[in-house]
Amino acid sequence: MVLVRKACRDGGSFRSWFWRECFEALVLGESMSQERAVPESAVPLEEISSWPEELCRRELPSVLPRLLSMYQHSDNWIEHIQILKIIVEMFLPHMNHLTLEQTFFSQVLPKTVRLFDDMMYELTSQARELSSQNLEIQSTLRNILQTMVQLLGALTGCVQHVCATQESVILENIHSLPSSVLHVIKSTFVHCKNSESVYSGHLHLVADLLQALFKEAYSLQKQLMELLDMVCMNPLIDEHDDILNMVVVIHSLLDICSVISSMDHAFHANTWKFIIKQSLKHQSVIKSQLKHKDIITSLCEDILFSFHSCLQLAEQMIQSDAQDNADYRLFQKTLKLCRFFANSLLHYTKEFLPFLSDSCCTLHQLYLQIYSKFPPSLYAAGISKAQQEEIASTFLVTLSPLISQLLTFQPFVDVVLDSKLELPCELQLPQCLLLVVIMDELSSRPEDVQALWCTESQVSKATARVSLLKAIFSSFEQCSGELSLPVHLQGVKSKGQAEVAVTLYQHVCIHLCTFIASLHPSLFPELDTALLNAVLSANMITSLLAMDAWCFLARYGTAELCAHHVTIMAHLIKSCPGECYQLTNLSILLRRLFFFMAPPQQVEFIQKFPPKETENLLLWQYISFQALPAELRKQTALEVTRAGTAWCMKWLGSNHTLEELESLNTVLSALLAVCNSSGEALDLGQQTAIKEVGSQLSILLNVKLVIDQPYVQQTLSLLLPLLGFFIQTLDPQLVSQVITLQTSLLKLELPDHVRLAFLDFLSSLGKLFIPQTIQDRILPSLSSVFASLLADRNWLLEQHSLEAFTQFAEGTTHEEIVPQCLSSEETKKKVVSFLEKTGFVDETTAARLERIKQEKGTFWEPFAKVTQEETKMSSLQPCVKRARHELPSEDEYRSTLKAATEALEAIELLLQKSPPPDWLLMEMETLQERIDKLKRQNCSGRKQNPFS
Repeated sequence: MVLVRKACRDGGSFRSWFWRECFEALVLGESMSQERAVPESAVPLEEISSWPEELCRRELPSVLPRLLSMYQHSDNWIEHIQILKIIVEMFLPHMNHLTLEQTFFSQVLPKTVRLFDDMMYELTSQARELSSQNLEIQSTLRNILQTMVQLLGALTGCVQHVCATQESVILENIHSLPSSVLHVIKSTFVHCKNSESVYSGHLHLVADLLQALFKEAYSLQKQLMELLDMVCMNPLIDEHDDILNMVVVIHSLLDICSVISSMDHAFHANTWKFIIKQSLKHQSVIKSQLKHKDIITSLCEDILFSFHSCLQLAEQMIQSDAQDNADYRLFQKTLKLCRFFANSLLHYTKEFLPFLSDSCCTLHQLYLQIYSKFPPSLYAAGISKAQQEEIASTFLVTLSPLISQLLTFQPFVDVVLDSKLELPCELQLPQCLLLVVIMDELSSRPEDVQALWCTESQVSKATARVSLLKAIFSSFEQCSGELSLPVHLQGVKSKGQAEVAVTLYQHVCIHLCTFIASLHPSLFPELDTALLNAVLSANMITSLLAMDAWCFLARYGTAELCAHHVTIMAHLIKSCPGECYQLTNLSILLRRLFFFMAPPQQVEFIQKFPPKETENLLLWQYISFQALPAELRKQTALEVTRAGTAWCMKWLGSNHTLEELESLNTVLSALLAVCNSSGEALDLGQQTAIKEVGSQLSILLNVKLVIDQPYVQQTLSLLLPLLGFFIQTLDPQLVSQVITLQTSLLKLELPDHVRLAFLDFLSSLGKLFIPQTIQDRILPSLSSVFASLLADRNWLLEQHSLEAFTQFAEGTTHEEIVPQCLSSEETKKKVVSFLEKTGFVDETTAARLERIKQEKGTFWEPFAKVTQEETKMSSLQPCVKRARHELPSEDEYRSTLKAATEALEAIELLLQKSPPPDWLLMEMETLQERIDKLKRQNCSGRKQNPFS
């Protein structure tokens, strides 16, 4: 007893607890084994570490409970670690591996985790006071770090023991171990990651221990992953706790990945590899419990982070010519990491696709974000061609099968084709390229997969899905900057020819036509709808793309299909309510499709819409007669000419009513089409008839009529090129009259299309010899007209003016007039620059790129906010080119007359109150004259001749 008490006094607090327990056992009469090696004298715990293995095994049942009790009741960190090390090193090897959880892990690890958290809190709290002068804090922090390293070492021992003693592990038997270890590992990595900010510039004072702590955590995780790799889960047995434990482990490792992503690339990759491996290994039992969205999101974030790092390194390498420098080696390592992540994503997506409904938006954004930073995007990083090819062949090629995997997954279809999808400017080109990739993939897919993408659907009350064909046109329309630059993409290889880069327009058009050729016949209605809607688009480039695709369809399909489409266009044109951009687009498509019609179908078209009937001239004004065989062209041109000239002569002999001007313009347009595309087929009599009609109509025109009547402006725009066709046989007096009219009109505000028509006529005058007798009247006016048009600031008119003047100057025999047209030095410089093809704005590639990006943002953003309903409504409204002559309604007459009556009644009241002023009688007489004039106009009615 004396020896025991002495040992208690000498051993300190840590030993006192142990020996007190022994003393109490003796007092209570517990029997001590005669074989026990522990003497009754005070033996320090340090000596237990030297006990033989056999002694530890024998004394395990009696010593372990007391050690565990000491561990739970101790409040000293160093004591904790000492006890834990003794248990792990001396007694753990002798414990039953089937009962480890109950006998050891569940009793020790919760307290160990709390202990570690307390140390971490203390470490973080006191780290702010660390300095080279404060030796006490420095010593305290270093002691804490050393203790934490030992704690991690003890946990490593636990993991190693389980690995060494079991071939396969049942997670339920050790479930406290993985969760506790992962918590400690994550806390360690977070502290190491934030160490620069935590230690406030004094990191060097503890850097060695932090490095040791990181290495110990690294080793612990590596060992834990080996242990977890030994876990077996029977898919036939529903072990709910095991399943949840494994899910917790995987998501804990996922959290660790987010911490170490910027600390150690290899370690990061290995952790991800383990996550994917375990997810697939236990797929059958944990697939419904895993948080797939978290895994996909983290994986996509790591892909983007690595990809951006790769691009940054590639940009830095532009400054260095050496390919073996540190930046290039790091670039290659990062690029391999990108490829690894891409492969991991593909593997995971393939195996868990049915569970990824809520991850489709993330996957979609991943694709867009990657291609927004890579050429040919306007927002791409500035990297060399060599690095572009390296990234494309190493990373992008690896990622490309992702779209193929997702192609049949409806949630992905719904995301990509969302009717309310609004993307910032930098993601619009990637979306367009993605849709092109999808079209390529669908070309070899069965009907049901094509139908999934090509049919519209109402996904929910708030969400609708548009068809792929509609989406491609909509997305293409948004790429205005890329189309105007234009950006170039890899071309399509053809037999015997080298691959050449193609513009974005060519790229989309080629792949769209390829897709159309592979489209299942059951989806032709969707194709027709999409093409027609795109043709009717207000966006010119979108309409042009649809026309090109439609022309491909006409050539690829049967003659009957082409004829059917031409007939549809004809009926649509005839049903248009008036001048609008939709009519313009349809007429261009009709003209193009007519060239692809077989002669028998052209004959049928002529029979359906005979040109000898005036009402069909509406169509024939848009058709090029060059599309017809020689004999048919001659016959059709003759019928159009006869019908057109006869109608004009009839109109000239009538009262020339305003309401017939629209029909007159249609007839003139048809006659102009004959002259432009089939002039050589006209005999002398037909030419004379057209010239006579044009001459008589021109004589009727005057300045006031043109300015006041928009339809007359259109008449003039058609007459001028028609007269230009016969310029060499026109009466010089008529030429003088037309030029004088132009001179007067140019002093007033005129629509652009009228001034452009002036230029058509002026350019043809180069072929005309002007008689000496009227040169004094024509040449000064002619030079004045050219000078006025060349000085115009409208860029379109300026360009056409230069072209028309050049054509005139090269052909005219009246050379003396040419310098007279150049009325100023500015005009002279402009013409010289045009002829020498100089004077262009010197804009660098970088400056042009930046300008286009700014323009795209300025032009697109306001339109991106327009709702689909507003877009649909606006697309149905014709865009009026020219003001239509609207007749006043009866209500307008009544309201105006009522106002005049009330004004007269007011004057009556004034006269009753006072004598009238002297001037009132004169004004009343003037009003009476105007009333009489109105009466006469009312009698003549609507049949008044506007040309009188």
